[in-house]
Parts: sequence; C-alpha cells; structure tokens
Amino acid sequence: MNKLELGRMNTLRVERKEDHGFYLDGGPQLGGILLPNNEVRGTEEPEIGSEIEVFLYLDQEERLVATMQQPLAQVGDFAYLEVAWVNNYGAFLNWGLLKDLFVPFREQKMKMQKGQRYIVHVHLDEESYRIMASAKVDRYLSAEMPRYRRGDAVDVLVWQKTDLGFKAIADNQYAALLYDTQVFRNLHTGDRLTAYVNKVREDGKIDLMLQRPGQAAAADFSEVLLNHLHTNGGRTVLGDKSPAEEIYSVFGVSKKVFKKAVGDLYKRHLIEIADDGLTLIKE
Repeated sequence: MNKLELGRMNTLRVERKEDHGFYLDGGPQLGGILLPNNEVRGTEEPEIGSEIEVFLYLDQEERLVATMQQPLAQVGDFAYLEVAWVNNYGAFLNWGLLKDLFVPFREQKMKMQKGQRYIVHVHLDEESYRIMASAKVDRYLSAEMPRYRRGDAVDVLVWQKTDLGFKAIADNQYAALLYDTQVFRNLHTGDRLTAYVNKVREDGKIDLMLQRPGQAAAADFSEVLLNHLHTNGGRTVLGDKSPAEEIYSVFGVSKKVFKKAVGDLYKRHLIEIADDGLTLIKE
C-alpha cells in the first residue's frame, strides 16, 4: 500500500460495510477508515474488495474519514475559493466538501468577507496537523530556480492585477508575471489558462506570454485561420489593417500572430488579400 496522504486523493480497498458506512483499509497503523454513507458519491455502492478513489480529511470531531467527493483543491494546491462564513476565529471557505476549509485570522492578508473569493494555498498546519488555507500565498511559492526554456507551456492561475500586468502562479509552484503588453484578452483573478515562458529571471520569477513565441504560434494559427475561411464561406472581413482588439475578439490571438499567419497563407497561394478582408482562393 502506498503511503496515505491526508488532504489528498488516495486509492483504498473497501473492507466491509456497516450501518453508518464503509470501512476502507488504512493499513496496520490506521486500521479501518470510515467512508460515511453521506460521503458516497452517486447511487451505486462501492463493492467489497474493490479499490476506490477517496479524499482523506478530518471530520467535525477531528476523526480521520474518507469521502468520494472531490474537493476544489487539495493539500499543496493554490486555489480561488469563496468564503462561506466567518466567526471569531477566522473564515471558512467552500471547497466542495461537507466540512468547510478554515483560514485563521493570522493567515489572512486582510479580513475576509463572506461571499468574497480569494486566492489561497491549502496546507497541513504543522502544529495541529489540520487541513487549512492561507491567503499569504507568497510564503508557499517555490524558492527553487525554475527549469524552463523559452516557449515551454505552463498551467497558470491568475493571482492579482499590478501596475505592470498580472501576477500569476505557474504550474502550482512558481511566481510569474504576465505583462500588460503580452495580454490580449480580459483576465481576472482566479482565471486558469495555459501560458508560455518568455524568460526565467535571475530572481527565479517567470515572465509569461499568452502565445507561443515566433513562427510556432503563427504556424499553428495559420491552420486555424484557414479552417475559419473554409467554414465561413471563404471570407473574413478582418485583415492587416483591422484593429488588434477586433482580431483578438474573433480569434484570440495578437495582431502580430494574425499578420504572420496571413503572410504564410498568402505565400502558399491559399488566400487573396484586399482592403476589405481575406478571400480563400478556390482550388
């Protein structure tokens, strides 16, 4: 059996069924782990002897239990979660489970408000060994030097707007920045998207761009533009002189990438270019 991880999904074998739920094999140290009846997902009961994916956490009485519900975030994750309620000890976030995720006041950058959403990091508290979250996400970003090359794709969580652009978290580990000059769409805190590494700075932070660099992006988009023409009567009113905002609203690419793709299709004798747009050359 693999080592069990509190606050994460685990694969466990179903040992037996009791009136109040199923017991899963937690190994010689933990013994049977309860999967309560109300934590069983769907209408079909797990089969005795089968292996199932469950999330392990502590219930209201601090007992280790399992659930077949998958949370919005696991231990080690950064996530954008909504405050369900607050009390004199802190805030409680909705993360898709019956028991809400606790954020003590000491882990809040500003006092959290019910109904508002915040970027947080989910972790195990070293003192209590409870699963909790922190809005002080800087301290949980990796201090290691990222090993990326220019053009590498990364998964991005948009963090917050700054004067330069948008702070972001790359691959659930690294501090990153999307400069305003590289953003050709509306972005908001909590957005998840794929971005590309422009460079890794000496301080370990990553400069990102929304499109792959150079000819690769243009080549990819050439086929997109060609398909668009085929499926839209062989015409588009967009061209080299169209505003960048209009190009992005239709295709989701920068004007630079659009113009490179137009040039590629023109050199391949696939389109005609006119002041009123592009026309597909009939075979």
